[in-house]
Amino acid sequence: MKLYGYWRSSAAYRVRIGLNVKGLEVEEEFIHLQRLDQRGEDYLALNPQGLVPTLIDGDVCLSQSLAILEYLDDLYPEPALLPSDPAGRARVRQLAQVVACDIHPIDNLKVLNFLTNELGVSDEGRLTWYRHWVTQGLEGLEGLVAGHAATGQFCHGDRPSLADLCLVPQLYNARRFDVDLSRYPALLRIDQACQALNAFAAAVPEAQPDAPATV
Repeated sequence: MKLYGYWRSSAAYRVRIGLNVKGLEVEEEFIHLQRLDQRGEDYLALNPQGLVPTLIDGDVCLSQSLAILEYLDDLYPEPALLPSDPAGRARVRQLAQVVACDIHPIDNLKVLNFLTNELGVSDEGRLTWYRHWVTQGLEGLEGLVAGHAATGQFCHGDRPSLADLCLVPQLYNARRFDVDLSRYPALLRIDQACQALNAFAAAVPEAQPDAPATV
């Protein structure tokens, strides 16, 4: 398998964690988003959206991090990223999609750059935009997790799931933009439990080969 990613992409970060949880090794190709490698003709032939990550597995070419992770979960069922029961699977997907469908799409690099470069939004306005949508999303996620009977050491039960793979990169990005996370104690507790695992620690952006020497 080959994974195309970028060290600071939260979507690629999710997939790196998933590969580590599964104990899978892949060949890595690095797409530098700031240099617009994603707009190159060769890469667009693989991923017409011009986004990362992209996973190549033989004749299979997949984009979209959640699709990639569920594909890996189907191929390598243990340790599972989704519970075995329908209600549990639905809850984990619900939590993951709060991040992947509601928070991340309106706060990612291409959106922030559009605000600045095309709409003339100031740096302060750009930061206000980011913090507003991240805060709103995390408030909802905290409410879904805190005190829920299915929440354990992690978002769902006592082993990492797809939901945790989405949560940790989102909190990493929120810290980059100095979002006050103190209002989300359940999410912070889960994040701490995740970070104690090698699968998560090895996936952090700064540990990636394409990360700059000084961040």
